[in-house]
Amino acid sequence: RLTPDGPPRRHPGFPETPSFLHLEKTMPLWKIYHPENAFSDEDKQAIAQRITAVYGDLPRFYVGVVFEAVARTSFFIGGEPADDFVRISVDHIARQIRDEETKTRFLEGVRRQLSPFIADRGLRWEMHVDETPFSLWSIQGLRPPVPGTPEGEKWRLDNRPAVY
Repeated sequence: RLTPDGPPRRHPGFPETPSFLHLEKTMPLWKIYHPENAFSDEDKQAIAQRITAVYGDLPRFYVGVVFEAVARTSFFIGGEPADDFVRISVDHIARQIRDEETKTRFLEGVRRQLSPFIADRGLRWEMHVDETPFSLWSIQGLRPPVPGTPEGEKWRLDNRPAVY
């Protein structure tokens, strides 16, 4: 549930178990390709807040969500125009989801959080997650600190990168 002060630190629909904590240190970029007019501006903000909340203790500025409206004449599934399809591409950086149980929980949690905006509105959808090595990542030209270090905690608390 969203609060007047902004999104929750972790969305209540996601479990708090040690196996789920593997996700709290990933650096995600979500790209959501959708039919024109599928989401209002308010929907986009709510979706972005739910996605950001998935990542728990991560600095909020690490989480990016891009909405890309696609015209019916520019989106094809099986060679046919598709005006009822949402495609989600997620890039995780720094950590990988290693075990199958956590992967399943992540995908199920995402389904629960996004269904009110997609499946419950009669839209079909698909998503995938790519995992990029931490060593190939920078923010504003800076190599991010290792999570769990004092420098990493400073980035999280300040919600911005800083030289260390």
